[in-house]
Amino acid sequence: MISTTLAVRLIRIAQVQQDFAGCSSTAEARRTQSGKAATEPREAFGVRRIPALSFRASTTSLDHAKAQRRNAAHSKRFASSSGGQNSRGLRASWAIAAQRKGRMSKSLRPARLCGLPDTAVWMRLRCAAMLVLGLLLAGCKGIQTAGEKEGRRNARSVGASYRPHGQKPQLPSLSADSSLSNFLAFAMLNQAKVEAAYYDWAASIERITQARSLPDPQLTFQMDIANIVSSVMPGLMMNFPGPGKLRAGAEVASAESRSKYFTFQSAVLESAFAVKRAYYQLYFLTEKVRVNRETLRLLTDLEELARSQNEVGKVTLQDVLRAQMEQERLKNDIANLEDSRNSLVAQFKAALGLGAADSAPPVPERFESTPLDLTAERLFETALAQNTRLKAMEAEVRAAEAGIALARKARMPDSSLGVMADVKASPIFYRPLATISLPLWRDKIAAQIAEAQANKRSAQARLSTEQIALAVDFAERTYLYREATRNLELLRGQLVPKARQSLEVARSGYLAGQIDFFNLTDSERTLLGFDLERVEAAAQREITLAELSLIIAGMPPSGTGMGAGRAGMGRSSPPGRKATPAGNSMR
Repeated sequence: MISTTLAVRLIRIAQVQQDFAGCSSTAEARRTQSGKAATEPREAFGVRRIPALSFRASTTSLDHAKAQRRNAAHSKRFASSSGGQNSRGLRASWAIAAQRKGRMSKSLRPARLCGLPDTAVWMRLRCAAMLVLGLLLAGCKGIQTAGEKEGRRNARSVGASYRPHGQKPQLPSLSADSSLSNFLAFAMLNQAKVEAAYYDWAASIERITQARSLPDPQLTFQMDIANIVSSVMPGLMMNFPGPGKLRAGAEVASAESRSKYFTFQSAVLESAFAVKRAYYQLYFLTEKVRVNRETLRLLTDLEELARSQNEVGKVTLQDVLRAQMEQERLKNDIANLEDSRNSLVAQFKAALGLGAADSAPPVPERFESTPLDLTAERLFETALAQNTRLKAMEAEVRAAEAGIALARKARMPDSSLGVMADVKASPIFYRPLATISLPLWRDKIAAQIAEAQANKRSAQARLSTEQIALAVDFAERTYLYREATRNLELLRGQLVPKARQSLEVARSGYLAGQIDFFNLTDSERTLLGFDLERVEAAAQREITLAELSLIIAGMPPSGTGMGAGRAGMGRSSPPGRKATPAGNSMR
């Protein structure tokens, strides 16, 4: 009874091994592309048994080895206890099973039995991966908008001279004989404030490209796994913003970039004004020192004259002492002026973009006036049309208008399209995908539109405020220019020559004993005051010209109120008054 039971079990084991061999041979025939028939017939098992076989074949090779050893032990015990006939029959059965087992061990592939993709599937996956990788490496380019083309064209034109190849060009060499244009070019290329405005503008151009470009595509991957991997589905998904959203976003970015461009131009003009202001202040400071030194030599001559008169007994020693006091006071004024040179040189150095560790620039010795035709008609209209600050604010208004259009586009739904392919199936089947957003929150969209409209009104109000301020500044600067011009002509043509003549008459009268020394020194102080007022009027005229050119082409420097150019210079008093600049008061 025991022998019969063991024989039945062994026969069942042999049948199972035969089934495994048939499954493996089927996998081997599918893997090879030679077209030969499998060594074991497929009729050994039905289609309905494939899942069961696949499930049983998912055990590891270690489980198979344990089963084989267990079956071998049973066969040995059966052989030792059974007779010769049964033993010979079982040996023959085991020989056949061993032969089939050898074929099974060669054909078994755990990966195939587990249902993973075969060689053809992996080839499809590799082809798909290579295609996606090629697309990623090649990349895509969008279509430039008109604003982007204009911005990049301006950037190439400006960058060719301002930052060729992204590097700072060689700065012009400066000397005391250098022209004003050399100092202005040095400041424009070296001033950090101008450089910051330039790169802000360059960055705003790149934001146009980002605003008008489609979102990046998405690579998807999906697998269906139960007991086996039944599908492998790579795919590609692309998001599409609502109609007109990309164009509206590009318009907003283009308007903002244009505003940054005019801000850069304003920074260049501000840098030029700072250089001109320090340039004129240094030059007219030298003129003040020169006038005071000439007056000091005149006082020295008057002291000698008083000594000679005292020696002959015509005057007392008081006239000599009065001349010495005037000289000491004038020497102190000259020392104050020389000391103020250091602060003006520091301002000039900062205007040129030089740091604290850099050496001081040479002080210019040449004088160049600011060219500006104030007799041209419609000068104020020209200022309104050319002022870069106003242009920047107008660009901000256009950006706000484009923002309103973009906010209204929020009503349009966004969509996404894609496709997935099951590369494991034969033939391959495809799965299209599509999604669409639902802009349901109407209060949010209304709030976005209201915000954009408020931004537009705010930008328009700022533009109106700047236009009013421009009109006020222009009227004030033109008045100061006309005032300085009239004072300068009066001082040069009338007052200074007559003051010199009056001093000569007073000198002759003092030698003749007709006037005292007090009247002589009063004539000297009058001449000195007119000379200093002439220098002040010339300085005010040049700085006012620079301010007017800045108003017409640019904007007032922030925090200066357009009048800081006369800091330390003082506003010229009406000719003939004794109110002289600080540090030069003689009374």
